[in-house]
This record gives sequence, C-alpha cells and structure tokens, in this order.
Amino acid sequence: MANLKSLAKDTAIYGLSSIVGRFLNYLLVPLYTAKMSAASGDYGIVTNAYAYTALLLALLTYGMETTFFYYANRKDENPARVYSTTIITVGTTSLLFVALVTCCIGWIAPWMGMAYTQHPSYIITMAIVVALDAFQAIIFAYLRYLKKALKFAALKLLFIFLNIGLNLLYFVALPAMYNHWPEVVGTIYSPTVGVGYVFYLNLACTLTVMVCMYKELTAVPWRWDGKLLRRMLGYSWPILILSVAGVINQSASQIIFPKIYPGSDGAAQLGIYGAAIKIAMIMALITQAFRYAYEPFVFGSKRDTQDEAQSKQMQADAMKYFLIFTLIAYLAVLAGIDVLKRIIAPDYWVGLRVVPIVMAAEIMMGIYFNLSFWYKLTGKTLWGAVFSGIGCLMLLLVNWLFIPQYSYMACAWAGVAAYGSAMLLSYVVGQHYYPIRFPLRDMALYTVLAAVLSAAALMVDIESEWLSTAYRMVLLLLFCGVVFKREHLDRMLAKAPVVGRFFRH
Repeated sequence: MANLKSLAKDTAIYGLSSIVGRFLNYLLVPLYTAKMSAASGDYGIVTNAYAYTALLLALLTYGMETTFFYYANRKDENPARVYSTTIITVGTTSLLFVALVTCCIGWIAPWMGMAYTQHPSYIITMAIVVALDAFQAIIFAYLRYLKKALKFAALKLLFIFLNIGLNLLYFVALPAMYNHWPEVVGTIYSPTVGVGYVFYLNLACTLTVMVCMYKELTAVPWRWDGKLLRRMLGYSWPILILSVAGVINQSASQIIFPKIYPGSDGAAQLGIYGAAIKIAMIMALITQAFRYAYEPFVFGSKRDTQDEAQSKQMQADAMKYFLIFTLIAYLAVLAGIDVLKRIIAPDYWVGLRVVPIVMAAEIMMGIYFNLSFWYKLTGKTLWGAVFSGIGCLMLLLVNWLFIPQYSYMACAWAGVAAYGSAMLLSYVVGQHYYPIRFPLRDMALYTVLAAVLSAAALMVDIESEWLSTAYRMVLLLLFCGVVFKREHLDRMLAKAPVVGRFFRH
C-alpha cells in the first residue's frame, strides 16, 4: 500500500504539471480558432505539423527513455554511465537530423504539400524544436529516475506559461498595437507571418527550457560507452518500433488526411477534427501523468522487491484504479461538454461528435500501456513492436478505406480499432509469458456501467444546455457512487487526515 501511495503522489505531481499545463495551454485553442477560421485551413496546418513532430520525436528518441530506466535500475550497471551514454547518443543523432532536414528542404517542402512549399521555414523551425525535444526527453527521464517530480513539473509549466504569454502577445496584443503604431511595433511583429508565429514561438520556449536544464547537463561526467550502447540498442530497437507505431496510431490520421480526403477543403476538415479532439485530450493527460510515475515505479519495484507475486498484485491493482479514474474522466467530459466546447470557436463545433470516440480510444491506449510492462520486464520487447505494428496497420487500413466517405469520423474510429486490437493481443499473449490476475470482473462491471451511462447521456436530447449538463452530472454521480460503495472508499478515507473524521463510524 505504501508503494501505491508513492505512485499516487508522484502521479499527482506529474499529473498536476500535465493537466494544469494542458488546461492553461487550452487558452491557445480558443485563440487559434478565433484568429484562424475553420474555412481558412490554417489550424489544419498547425494540426498537421504537430502530427509530424510527434512521429519524428518517437524516431529521434528511438526508445531510449524506457531503455535508460531499464539499464539505470540494473544492479550491474552504473547509472551515471548509462545517463551520459544515452544523452550523448541522442544529442548526436538529433543534430544530424537537423542538418539533414536543412540540406533536403528543397524536396521535403513540396512533398509535404499544403502551405509548406511557400513557407519552408516552418519545417526547419519544427525540425529544430523536435530535435531539442528528443534531447530534453532524456533529461526529463533522468529527473524522473531521480524522482525529482517537482523540478520536472516546474520545467513543464515554465514552457506552458511562456508559450501562452508569447502567443497572447503575438496574436492579440501586438496586432492591436500594430494598427496604431506600425512603425514601432513592426520591428518585432509582422502581420504577414500569421500562423508561422505558432512555430517560431514554440522554438523560443523550447530553447528557454533547455537553458534551465544546465544542472542536469553537468550532473555527471560525459562519458560515452560504446559497448553499453550496443546492449542498450539491442533492448531499445523493438521499443522504437513500438513507439513509432504508437505515435502513428495517434498522429497518422492527421498526417495522411490531407492526402486521402478527396475534397478541396482537406485542411479545413482537418482543422475541425484537430480542434475537436483537444476536448478529448483529458484522457491523454491522465495516461501521460500515470505513465510518468508508473514507468520508474514498476522498474524500481522489480529491482527492490523479491516477491514477484506482490509486484504483480500491485500492477493488477494499479490497472483497476487506472480504469476507474479514466472512466470517471470520460463521464465528466460528457457531462461538461456544453461548457468545454466553448474553448473552440463555434464554427468548429460540428466536430464534437468525435469526442466520445476519441476518449474511448485513449482509454484503450492507457490500458495497453499498462499491459505493456510484461514484455518490458521480461526483455521480450519484440512483442511490443508486433502488437503496435498490428494496431498501426489497422489504423492505416481504416483511414484509407473510410476517410474518403466519412471524413474525420473515420479517423476517430480508426483509433479505436488500432488501440483495441493492440490491447487485446497484449493481454492474451501476456497471460502466457507473464500472467497477472487482473480483477476482470470488477473492470468489466465498471466498463459496462460507464458504457450504459454514456449511452444514456448521448441518446437523450435535452434542448436546454443547463438541464442537459445537470442530467449528465447525475449520471456521473451515479457511477461515482457505485465505485465508492464497491471499492469501500469510505474505509480508505477514514484513515486520511482532516477529511477522515467525516468517514469514521
């Protein structure tokens, strides 16, 4: 229980930085959708560009985050040597990537299409950003290894606050000032740059965070161990395939949509989809926060405990509570959808129908991540590449077949097909190699109950937004009440300080 409490504490800190940071970053969504109309397709360019960066980030880290945790927690390895070898290697490949993109920009821009041909600087700028992000990913992993959750959170929030501030400056304040004092403001702002400021400001914020990491850059002597790297790459290459396939599952729809969609408004349709799924990203926040704490927790407990049964039981309990909290979040988003939709401009609301589907896919992705530890702990990482590869093929197939007819709705269902297939395969094979007795009966009960309540929320049409929200809140509270009763949360809360006295009998 103490280990689970530690996991919950770290998850709360990581989650605070992710959830609060993403919530604050949501300020940019109404800003962008207000300044970039759905018909213009500018927000489609932003959606497309960040989909590429997500894929490239997976390629440039090539599984070295998880590999770092695996080797740093091995008793026969020197953690400082593991860290220095990892950061030197990832830093070198990141520099080579930027050089390659810069040299080949002449044919990369036309191949990507959309507005990139006229603005190749967008590509070079984001190439530098993603290279820095890959390098920083190892430093953030090192902070997680040291359990410096507070500094991790502080750096993440620094980026968010700075990014929001600069975007408000360049998309609101400076344009207004430019109308009155163009000669003065024109030295730092030009209205012709437009959507380009999204990318340039991102680079400025990333560089600022890089400066703040100087202590971690000098924390250990920089020594490169070629023999250690070969062992690490042997472990990481299946994770690379796993990561790339996972990112493709998340981002391929945004990448390939403009190339498959038959209409001339592909960028506009992609922008609507990209704006709508921002509301569904609360699931991504929860799974990301859980991952930040869970990965070092599992590897550390594997090293520290000699009782494998106890370790498996902790993983089973963590899986159940993860599912419970994500289902609560799912119903909470549905309950507040009439409020949450106002973070995007009204001309993007037509895409809100994808929100429940995308959230369901994110829950499946989170379960799949939790199930993935059996092959990470046993070293059978090739299985992860197989599962994610199959999921990736499912996603590409559904997109290819159905985008021409169903537009971005096909993208949403493709995620369900991809993560659902990978999740089921990982569970079936994992029970053979690393059996864990998950509380399937409880998990099935909560899933079915949440599905019934969500159907009741979506199928009952109430004209008044306030009454609709109240009705859906009742459904959410009903689910929470069932969980509270079945999980005996009153007993747990009775032991808590301050609030415990309200639950003691």
